[in-house]
Amino acid sequence: MTRIVNAVRFGLGLSWVLATSSVLVTMLIFMLPFRGARIRLCNMYGKFVSPFVLWMCKANVVYHDLDRVDASHPAIYISNHTSVTDIFLAMLLCPVGGVGIAKKEIARVPFYGWAYALSGHLLVDRENREKAIAGMKDVVAAVRKHGTSIWIWPEGTRSRTGRLLPLKKGFAHLAIATGLPIVPILVLDAHKNWPKKSFQFVETTVNVHVLEPIDTSSWTIETLEQHVDQTYQLLCDALPERHRPLQLEAS
Repeated sequence: MTRIVNAVRFGLGLSWVLATSSVLVTMLIFMLPFRGARIRLCNMYGKFVSPFVLWMCKANVVYHDLDRVDASHPAIYISNHTSVTDIFLAMLLCPVGGVGIAKKEIARVPFYGWAYALSGHLLVDRENREKAIAGMKDVVAAVRKHGTSIWIWPEGTRSRTGRLLPLKKGFAHLAIATGLPIVPILVLDAHKNWPKKSFQFVETTVNVHVLEPIDTSSWTIETLEQHVDQTYQLLCDALPERHRPLQLEAS
């Protein structure tokens, strides 16, 4: 019975996303000359479609200190990443005028991925360092021109176990280049709700904690490694044991 319910929910959710994203793609094509408008339209689309998808995957979301998101805008929002659920939470929470950073492979996803590729948000080629750097420069330019926020998953991939993975340095480079504060957002137990590479949904209470902003005005390239390590430790300390890296438990 559970499989049937999951199949029905997934069918409804997929139909909803495909129908609405096909309309969005058409609108974005006509808006190609206006990147700022495309970004804001996709932000609003995310707030429109995400609640239905979260219902579909049976995520009961509880928010903590949510007011810090809008109060910090523009900012760099960093979040742990364990599930597709996280993507729709990001779309729901990211302030209007915020730009996302995702791997280029997402553009291959029919309708949803096409909409992302047209949206004005950034697709990063992680296997091509020069293109990745050019993409980061593009984000910095957007921040300066449009007062844009940035949403990034600094682990670079989803964690199967829900435990925090090492952070890549891109978020720190962006903080130094833009001077924006960093707002850590912790998403708990989403990996139980929608496991990686699965379409089986488990009803789960997903807690979202928005931490206090981190001032990056004094960050420099010379101290970049130190700031990455400090941010990683801050996330580890704020996460419950079940989400902390195993190597910390052994130390």
